[in-house]
Amino acid sequence: MSATPHQPKVTEREARQVAEAAREQDWRKPSFAKELFLGRFRLDLIHPHPMPADEDAQRGEEFLAKLRDFCETKIDSARIEREARIPDETVNGLKELGALGMKIDTKYGGLGLTQVYYNKALTLVGSASPALGALLSAHQSIGVPQPLKLFGTQEQKDTYLPRCARTDISAFLLTEPDVGSDPARLATTAVPDGDDYVLDGVKLWTTNGVVADLLVVMARVPKSEGHKGGITAFVVEAGSEGVTVENRNAFMGLRGLENGVTRFHRVRVPAANRIGPEGAGLKIALTTLNTGRLSLPAMCVGAGKWCLKIAREWSAAREQWGKPVAFHEAVGAKISFIAATTFALEAVVDLSSQMADENRNDIRIEAALAKLYGSEMGWLMADELVQIRGGRGFETAESLAARGERAVPAEQILRDLRINRIFEGSTEIMHLLIAREAVDAHLSVAGDLIDPDKSLSDKAKAGANAGVFYAKWLPKLVAGQGQIPGAYGEFRREVDLSPHLRYVERGARKLARSTFYAMSRWQGRMETKQGFLGRIVDIGAELFAMSAACVRAELLRKEGDHGREAYQLADAFCRQSRIRVEELFGRLWSNTDDLDRKVVKGVLSGTYAWLEEGVVDPSGEGPWIADATPGAAKRENVHRPIR
Repeated sequence: MSATPHQPKVTEREARQVAEAAREQDWRKPSFAKELFLGRFRLDLIHPHPMPADEDAQRGEEFLAKLRDFCETKIDSARIEREARIPDETVNGLKELGALGMKIDTKYGGLGLTQVYYNKALTLVGSASPALGALLSAHQSIGVPQPLKLFGTQEQKDTYLPRCARTDISAFLLTEPDVGSDPARLATTAVPDGDDYVLDGVKLWTTNGVVADLLVVMARVPKSEGHKGGITAFVVEAGSEGVTVENRNAFMGLRGLENGVTRFHRVRVPAANRIGPEGAGLKIALTTLNTGRLSLPAMCVGAGKWCLKIAREWSAAREQWGKPVAFHEAVGAKISFIAATTFALEAVVDLSSQMADENRNDIRIEAALAKLYGSEMGWLMADELVQIRGGRGFETAESLAARGERAVPAEQILRDLRINRIFEGSTEIMHLLIAREAVDAHLSVAGDLIDPDKSLSDKAKAGANAGVFYAKWLPKLVAGQGQIPGAYGEFRREVDLSPHLRYVERGARKLARSTFYAMSRWQGRMETKQGFLGRIVDIGAELFAMSAACVRAELLRKEGDHGREAYQLADAFCRQSRIRVEELFGRLWSNTDDLDRKVVKGVLSGTYAWLEEGVVDPSGEGPWIADATPGAAKRENVHRPIR
């Protein structure tokens, strides 16, 4: 679709340049996942498993105890689902508990929880009500508190963080009706005017936006004298004149979500409310998401734990052909998958969170992998639960209760989890984002070789640098610890996990060789091979999850906390994961990617239009993308702050 008059016209190359400029360019700290993609299995970066400080753990456990009591006694999940709204008293109760300020420093009135315990809290709240989990996550993971913590001035922190900790709900506004993962086309503007900026534009899918008091808004500042310009972040008071919430959106799941469409018309925002310099908005957003992305897999962990509980209880009670359905292999395999995957996913989230707290490692890839893997596996676990429950899995909890059975909301968890594969970067975008980071070392030394805009002298220099790098790197991919029978012997117990770690080491080297071969083969066209890149990333995610599962099992063994059972679950997960990895490796080179592209061209050109005959389209009338032309609001303001 061509750009509308108020949108910047952006070429594909310009869009990539904007995204590239927003990346963190440097790797100042080690990264386990980055090394993994380079064929180096740095177990020392994650083992022994890092642990929280005693005082952090005590403070976290004390809050979790209070939060659990609140979740059990004050949250009516069925009512939220029925009324499609979180009761104000529930939100106010969470405010009184301090849940709005879980990640905010105590000096600003927050609880000062670590990332580990913040995520445990989201796991707990999300199990009681995914909509509430989304509210708290959007407020603290990507809303006002996190960008200010990382990039705000002291004055901004003093002004806004106490409000965010106790009373004010915040939202993050980036997406627009015709702008999703391509921010170069951002149309909302912030025009300098004296000591203010004047905002105009429309934002879509503003989670918390309907009830928010404070907003983080991404807008384009025009370049002018004294102004660098570019996409810039602002803190905006939601009650400002000219801010209108035009619609509260309704979705397949998360029915209590306060998500809307927000219009800005000549909204004056003081320059003091700008977060960071002009043009730094996307970098701020991406850096915020480095740890912010961990909130979604944390809630997927909660979903997995609940799915396991229901699967266990139901499969023991339901009998068919003379025995509980759990002991029929077809059902048992699903239960084993849910149990093993929940264990591994919790291992991934806890490990990534603790590394974020310690700040010793760069976890941008780990957090992205956790989000990608958690959202995909969480959906699969919920889908398997619905299948295990059979017809009752498809039936609503309200209907089950009406006819006298336990009100198990299996179909609801399936609907609620579906958005996680889209939220905060869709699976497809996450594949590309992670792939870009995974090949960063290659592009750093050889990128100029495949850049059509580089001169011959630049290419010659890049060729020399690449020769030095690959002369040292490639020989190390031939052999390693994974080929030594006794390697990783400290993981050999009653159940032996050492073969799985040797497999990860071999798999990492094979992954790096495959990536190198693909770059040599496709060079500048590598970025168009999205199917290949997606599989590369998925293999890395499985290897990371296997590593985390083994390290967590050993931690639990040392602590004497279900060590034997943890080893069993880690073993089951690794065996299941290895089957998926082998399939993915096979599909790197044996796939239908080229044929799929031909079919897509045929579909879009109308070649197969005859295939659509014989049905009716129940869709309503209207444009595919709503008009987002700036201007005064023409609809009623449905903004409703909670007090």
